[in-house]
Amino acid sequence: MLILGIESSCDDAAAAVIETREPGLASVRSSVIANQDEIHRRYGGVVPELASRNHVITILPVIEQALEAAGCGLGDIGGIAVTRGPGLVGSLLVGLMCAKGLAQALGIAIVGVNHIEGHLLAPLLEHRIARPFLALVVSGGHTELFVVEDLGRYRRLGRTRDDAAGEAFDKVAKLMGLGYPGGKAIEELARRGNRKRVRVPRARVRGAPLDFSFSGVKTAMATMLRGGAAAGTLREDLAAGFQEAVVDMLVGPTLAAARETGADVIALTGGVAANLSLRERLAAAAAEEGRTVVAPSLKFCTDNAAMIAMAGSYRLLRGERDALNIDAQADLSL
Repeated sequence: MLILGIESSCDDAAAAVIETREPGLASVRSSVIANQDEIHRRYGGVVPELASRNHVITILPVIEQALEAAGCGLGDIGGIAVTRGPGLVGSLLVGLMCAKGLAQALGIAIVGVNHIEGHLLAPLLEHRIARPFLALVVSGGHTELFVVEDLGRYRRLGRTRDDAAGEAFDKVAKLMGLGYPGGKAIEELARRGNRKRVRVPRARVRGAPLDFSFSGVKTAMATMLRGGAAAGTLREDLAAGFQEAVVDMLVGPTLAAARETGADVIALTGGVAANLSLRERLAAAAAEEGRTVVAPSLKFCTDNAAMIAMAGSYRLLRGERDALNIDAQADLSL
């Protein structure tokens, strides 16, 4: 079956075509993303109204490009998987309404997909992973630990109590005048810095060792930058120290969750999973305990439609479909 995936939960409009015959296994025929970084850079973050308006312009051309790259037409598509939440409701509605229109016109099934489920299953686009496995989803809007018991069966072990890790990266980058997107800017600057020269405090959630909290590290950086404590300190060292703190706060609970569940495989996924320091540190720490870390290619870490197609594929293969009155849900839970 050829499945068309459509993703528009935030500022990226994406479409992809995957081919699958067996749940959890697929080959990516195409994956196209229309990035809006240039539009939002001047504001230092995503402006929801601008994001949704731009999706109206780009969503159909992105779908056409994905079909062309996959070497197929709409008539070859057997089902559509589209993000219905969580995310920016205006952005979600553009992709969802487009998907519903195509499904009705073509007479094919449509399934609404949880964006987090897409990230959880993104590693399956390139890897065979026996289930159950542990997954750390870390992005601009989410930082959560799950056990993926099977396709469609997920158990959350931990979550952030305040800011997501990616949000902390973006906010600190803005404080440092590094621009948007912040995660990439801090990572590039940190490569030239000494991570041990600036000690940034780490946070743990009392009584909840598998939960995360990043508001404190963001506040600590703001205090250093605004209060003059960072005067004379190289920006490279500040970026490296901050990144080191965030990585420590992600690796610790993840390994604790692996020990608690007995997980041999840890999937690292989400936009912040593109951070090479996090990938290397988590892989090294897991290897010391005889565990393996699996992460998607960088192109499948950030928001993309191939992961949405994968997350909808097992439902489409077993004949499920959603009604055409499904709606977007900004705070959709998994």
